[in-house]
Amino acid sequence: MGRKLLLLFLLVSFTALSQEVEHENLFSQAIGKNIKKYKTQSKQAYIDQNYERADFLFDSLINNVVNGSRLDNFNIRKTSGKKINFYDFEKPVFLITYASWCTPGVGEIPALNKIVDENYKEIDFVVLFWDTKKKVRKKARNYGYSNKINIVYVDETENTHDHIVETMKHSLGFPTSFFIDSDKTIIDVRRGVLHPYNEAYEVSFEMNYDSFHNGISLIKSFDGNNQSDIVAKDNP
Repeated sequence: MGRKLLLLFLLVSFTALSQEVEHENLFSQAIGKNIKKYKTQSKQAYIDQNYERADFLFDSLINNVVNGSRLDNFNIRKTSGKKINFYDFEKPVFLITYASWCTPGVGEIPALNKIVDENYKEIDFVVLFWDTKKKVRKKARNYGYSNKINIVYVDETENTHDHIVETMKHSLGFPTSFFIDSDKTIIDVRRGVLHPYNEAYEVSFEMNYDSFHNGISLIKSFDGNNQSDIVAKDNP
């Protein structure tokens, strides 16, 4: 009798766990159902130079599809080449994605360094490059506080069959900032601050600092137990 009860308990537990996994709202699955339509409409908006429409489409995708989904786990590498998992970061995460050919605004990295220095005890800061180790190590020299900020990379040639890597890199573009709670639920996603190449340092620094600070404040104020707290925030 005791063995039958134990087997029944294990069966019920396994069924519940399977249902939980099955119904988990993962980022890759949520965006995968919508990205083709979004790309088609967004491309047409840019062809028509209807940038207001393009921004509306991006905001709708984020607010109605991405926010509230859980970012999938995936492998990344430190600049040393050591492989780790994204879920190894236990604090809430500010994740910003780049490629080595991206040209940041003159005040962008200094603004990020300041935000990191002010918040690293509460937030894990992750700068993710879609690139090779050699190129990323060169870019990493531009960032201060090496003990407070995580410079990592994904070499897509090593992950040709990794669905989440393909989805993240090819769906929302970069630079893109993800604001994520400690359970890896996406609170908000924002594009990088647009900048003219000749803008003044002070202007670039202030625009980027305000954008980063706004997102960090959202992470800190978010109640992870109340999914209704995930709301859209306008980009500064």
